[in-house]
Amino acid sequence: MRIVLAAALAAVSAAPIQAGTLIDLAVVDRETGQVLAQHHRDGRAHVAGAPDHRYAIRLTNRSGGRVLAVLSVDGVNAVTGETADPGQNGYVLGPWETTEILGWRKSLDEVAQFTFTALPDSYAALTGRPDDVGVIGVAAFRERAPVRRRESAPKIAVEAMPAPPAAAHEEKAQSADAAQPQARAARPAERLGTGHGERETSSVTQTRFVRASERPAEQVAVWYDSYRNLVARGIIARPLAERAPQPFPGAFVADPPRR
Repeated sequence: MRIVLAAALAAVSAAPIQAGTLIDLAVVDRETGQVLAQHHRDGRAHVAGAPDHRYAIRLTNRSGGRVLAVLSVDGVNAVTGETADPGQNGYVLGPWETTEILGWRKSLDEVAQFTFTALPDSYAALTGRPDDVGVIGVAAFRERAPVRRRESAPKIAVEAMPAPPAAAHEEKAQSADAAQPQARAARPAERLGTGHGERETSSVTQTRFVRASERPAEQVAVWYDSYRNLVARGIIARPLAERAPQPFPGAFVADPPRR
C-alpha cells in the first residue's frame, strides 16, 4: 500500500512524538491504531508497549529536503540486520514526508513485523545482541546538492558506504511502500524487546542519495518497556488506589456520635 502524504501528515499533527528539528519519531500500536504516549524522565522519552502487539515506527521529515534516516531497533539496523551504526543503510524520506516502518526488511518486497515480546524472544537477543534491547533510534542525514524530483513515497538506502575524510559518500537507495490495566505490582516483570514477526508485503524501488556530512545532522531516540515496568521504575506515576463506595459495609446500624 502506498502512503498518501497529505493524509499521513494530518494523522500525526497532534500526536505525541519524539520531536527533533530534522526528523520526528513516534511508535504506533498497530492493534489499536494509537500513537503511544511518551513519558519523559532524565532527558529520555519512554513509551509503554503491550506484549504480543504489532507496532510501527512513524518517521516524519520536518525539512524541505530529502533526509536519510538510519533506523536502529534494539541496537540492530532495521534494514540490514547489522549491529547498528550511523554509517549504514536507512530510509530516505522526501521533503515534509511521513512514513511508517512496519518491520525488519527481509527483501525488496517483504518485512518481518515488529512485535513487542519478552526480551529473550527479541530478534536482537536471539542473534546474540541483547545488551541494547529496549530502544529505538534514528540517525538523520541531510542530502548534499539534492536533485529535485517528484516522489510519491519515501526511499530506503541499501548500499551506504563510509565517507572518505574529505568527501561525502554516495549510496544507492530504494523506494519504500509503507503500510501502515492499571499496574499494581511493585517489581518489574520481564523486559520487553522487539520480535521478528510474520512476513508482510512492502515493495521497494531504487534511487540515489549523497550525504551532506559524514556525521548525522541529528539523532533521536525513544526507549520502551511494558507499562508495568515503567510504573515500577517510576517513569510512569503509580495509579492511586481508589476505594469505591460499598452498598453493604457493615452488619448493623450504630448510634451516631454525640455532639
